[in-house]
Amino acid sequence: MLRKYGRAVSALIAGALGVVLAAVPVAAVPEQTQYAPTMIVLDASGSMLRSDPSGTMMDAAKNAVRSFVESAPEQSRVGLAAYGTGTSNDEADKLAGCSDVKILHEPEPLDRAALVGAVDGIRASGWTPVGVALRQAAQVLPDSGPRAVVLVSDGEDTCAPPDPCEVARELEAGGVDLAVHAIGFAVDEKARAQLSCLADATGGSYTDAADGPALERTLPRVTAAALRSYQVTGLPVTGGTDYTTAPVLDPGHHLDTIGKGETRWYAVDVPAGATAYTTGIISFPRVSGVSILDDFNSVQRRIYGRDGHDCHEFDSALSTSSSDGETLTIVKAWRGATEEVKGDGRAADNCRGGGLYYFAFTWEKTSEKMPQRLPFEVLIGIEPEVIDPGPEHTDTPTAMVEPAGPAVPVVGGGSFTAAPTLPGSGRYTDVLRRGEIVFYRVRLDWGQGLAYRVHFSGTDGGTSNIRTELYSPLAEDLAMHTTAFLGEEDSLPRSGDPISTAPVRYDNRTGDFDLRKQSVAGWYYIAVKVGVNSGLRAGSPVTVTIDLTVAGDPEPGPTYMNAIDSGVFGETGGPRAPSAAPDDPAPVAQDQPGESSALPIVAAVLGAGAFVAVLIGAGVWYLIRRRGAGSPLPPR
Repeated sequence: MLRKYGRAVSALIAGALGVVLAAVPVAAVPEQTQYAPTMIVLDASGSMLRSDPSGTMMDAAKNAVRSFVESAPEQSRVGLAAYGTGTSNDEADKLAGCSDVKILHEPEPLDRAALVGAVDGIRASGWTPVGVALRQAAQVLPDSGPRAVVLVSDGEDTCAPPDPCEVARELEAGGVDLAVHAIGFAVDEKARAQLSCLADATGGSYTDAADGPALERTLPRVTAAALRSYQVTGLPVTGGTDYTTAPVLDPGHHLDTIGKGETRWYAVDVPAGATAYTTGIISFPRVSGVSILDDFNSVQRRIYGRDGHDCHEFDSALSTSSSDGETLTIVKAWRGATEEVKGDGRAADNCRGGGLYYFAFTWEKTSEKMPQRLPFEVLIGIEPEVIDPGPEHTDTPTAMVEPAGPAVPVVGGGSFTAAPTLPGSGRYTDVLRRGEIVFYRVRLDWGQGLAYRVHFSGTDGGTSNIRTELYSPLAEDLAMHTTAFLGEEDSLPRSGDPISTAPVRYDNRTGDFDLRKQSVAGWYYIAVKVGVNSGLRAGSPVTVTIDLTVAGDPEPGPTYMNAIDSGVFGETGGPRAPSAAPDDPAPVAQDQPGESSALPIVAAVLGAGAFVAVLIGAGVWYLIRRRGAGSPLPPR
């Protein structure tokens, strides 16, 4: 069982898909948004001139923004707004002051100098129109996709209406995918309640900062968390209505849409002896008012061979809490092309040997409150035939070695897209807000393994749950541990052995089921989650510490047909001719903008970890998968 939680949509990991992208002409690859466009909104009301260890509270806010800008991801889109800069906070200026919101920098591709220059020019003086500022910040963000606002305020709105919480509810009710993360800067209980309300209404977070130094630590962290989101990506494609109209997909990441109860067909040209990896991904939006008995969604997949012959390969994935914003994924390794064609006239030959195979995905049961149509991502990878699997498998787990030295701060990604690299053995620390799940990636070459444990700091927040899960480069869940978090220091696993892998070897797929999932070199992913606080979104942040061991000397790995040093699988690059038999029906390939008909066979599944890169989004959780005939990686 693979459980997943989150609101973000699955997307492409640039690092893990480096070789897939090398297989696609640069002009054909659309811009990929790894981070949610984010507006930082600063309170510049007269009260921000109060003294603080940093000078004034305004000085502290500026320092915090500068600190974030220095470390912001290059691919991010960050804007800046401020309210209270154009009037005094005298009663005579209230009318003008309550509309005094300035967009100082729109959420464009990161421009560090422009952002720092904009924040340096802020002068605090006026009123506190939080609701108006929230509405205007939302208006300058893109019209679709995940977006975020990070709001810093030292008090409640002094201009309502509009009430900030009502503005947040309007945005949420209008289907705007916007999360508001509020920071209360030395606020009282009334302001804290108001800021917590607007964060809760949009699925964001609320954090207290008692003084300037606390704000300078908090704002960069909260803003980094706000960026933890991404949009669906892929080369545009239109699935067929049956096998005769199925477009032939080259290795890579493709983007389609799918409707309720609809079946989408795709064809893949699989050379003899090769293994085809296919993944279907559908992300559900957050929808309120869905009964627990009506919150099930499933994606089913069937595989067909020549002439649309049913290969009797069926699997399905079921989401039990779709309205929470889950992402549902199906992963399958199809090995029909590795089987020899008998030529005895039996129907089974339609599902053996090289040729065109057809993959049909169906979106089944769904709540009536779900949209009628949603984005649907399809990932295709081809692994050529192996002539020498390399060293024999071993099921000896990697031993944990207690790390020495101080912990290294990291900022986990809200998705596999943005997962930072943990470069090797050591101790790493991050801060998670309630309701967050973050991801980190670890590179394992052939012959290497890992072991890790996650520690959670004590807080005054109350009861929630904590969870960690390890994924292979094929998005297979290797291990999962979860427990109730009572606000006291805890760790996962709680006792006994750490979460670990055996040395990664191709021959692991001849071992038991769990070992088979450790037969791919590339990026392995550690997911860490801190649950919502006893039904509330607000709560103290939790410091997590990951103790990690990466062990083993790199090995050569398997030998593939037509091996060359530069191939991820050892395959030869360059154009290839279709391997379909002459008497096969000619499927109707859809011409897609920017696609090339002469793509090399290369696909970064093995070695680059392509599949896991796109399978699961920020906060992806609570998924139940049931497999049909055949295992994902059966023995050779």
